[in-house]
Amino acid sequence: MIDRYARPQMKAVWSDETKFQKWLDVELAVCRAWADEGAIPRDAIAELDRATFDMGRWNDAFQRTRHDVTAFLESVSGSIGPESRFIHLGLTSSDVWDTATALQLRDAADILIDDIRKLEQAVSERALEYKDTLMIGRTHGIHAEPTTFGLKLAGWVDETRRCLARLEDARNAISFGKISGAVGTHATVPPSVESAACADLKLEPEPISTQIIPRDRHAQFVTTLALIAGSLEKFATEIRSLQRTEVLEAEEPFHEGQTGSSAMPHKRNPELSERVCGLARLIRGYSVAALENVALWHERDISHSSSERLILPDACMALDYILDIFTGVIQGLKVYPENMQSNLERTRGLVFSQRVLLALIERGGMSRQDAYEIVQKAAMTCWREGLDFRDLLRSEPNVGKTLPRNELDELFDYSYYTRYIDESFQRVGLGR
Repeated sequence: MIDRYARPQMKAVWSDETKFQKWLDVELAVCRAWADEGAIPRDAIAELDRATFDMGRWNDAFQRTRHDVTAFLESVSGSIGPESRFIHLGLTSSDVWDTATALQLRDAADILIDDIRKLEQAVSERALEYKDTLMIGRTHGIHAEPTTFGLKLAGWVDETRRCLARLEDARNAISFGKISGAVGTHATVPPSVESAACADLKLEPEPISTQIIPRDRHAQFVTTLALIAGSLEKFATEIRSLQRTEVLEAEEPFHEGQTGSSAMPHKRNPELSERVCGLARLIRGYSVAALENVALWHERDISHSSSERLILPDACMALDYILDIFTGVIQGLKVYPENMQSNLERTRGLVFSQRVLLALIERGGMSRQDAYEIVQKAAMTCWREGLDFRDLLRSEPNVGKTLPRNELDELFDYSYYTRYIDESFQRVGLGR
């Protein structure tokens, strides 16, 4: 368990106290449903509603029975009188466990949904702040063409919204209860009791269950968390790359008194972003276990249970943790526009190579191959000898014939690359 990373609200969702309270909520919802059927005396409900559980009594019972639910029922029975005989009527352990787990997952999803909304807000604010801040776009790690830092962040806003939509879908997919007895036939508990109990708990009844809720639901939930973590890893990796000494276009917060290295006092490492990346890998691994839990023997086996005791709480706690961390990184991110401009100009005009290529084709009627060879030759000389790209083009006769000096100069204009930025922002609802 990753308790050392867990934030209090999410940790509480997965505490033993919460788990057993959810179990009791399920048991009492079923009792109320049985009372509606006339199988339990109506006047017994008031006494049943007084039922509690005791962790000490549960632990003593578990040491003897070695069974979670049996020990739980013994603990609960000790808190009330003879009416305790109505608790767990017609049920099997998975009726309680799976339905209660759905309640925990739903609560966890609500926390994560709130986390994502906070991240979206933080990234949206920084995207608008740097909407027009020029920087070099990179492909394969190599300078490509100009973009803006705000446009990069606007893409993250849209991706974060997709994360939110996926999680809302996964929340719906996991919000199902199962009160159908030993192998899902309803032989000992009719569908009407299941429907009423689930409605009481604000869950949907699983249409067809075996002894358990089908694990594709849980796999969808955990793989959704892994996808969200994957997006966070993508964002954090970009921050790490932009913070490199040779780049230094952005930098995660570094607080007064913080140290980056025990040996080198000058170090300012992107350790928060690296932490996000490391825990994203952990969550991705949990998704594999969740997928492998889908295939079980016949109506159920118990091979899924041991891994779920770890992967469900851990995945939720880890994602909650890194969403909070990365939101703080974005809010406190230091951005260096002057370094962005310096890096943009580092290749002495090479970023305009495509504009020149297109102009030679469109205005000079050159074939694409001929134009490409001319521009590439000048570009390679610029790379090797550190000369100015525009000067090299001016010395090329075939360029001069097609593009007079003033027309060539007009091509070296950064605003060409940013003329649709406002429209792009409007597409994601960030226009102003």
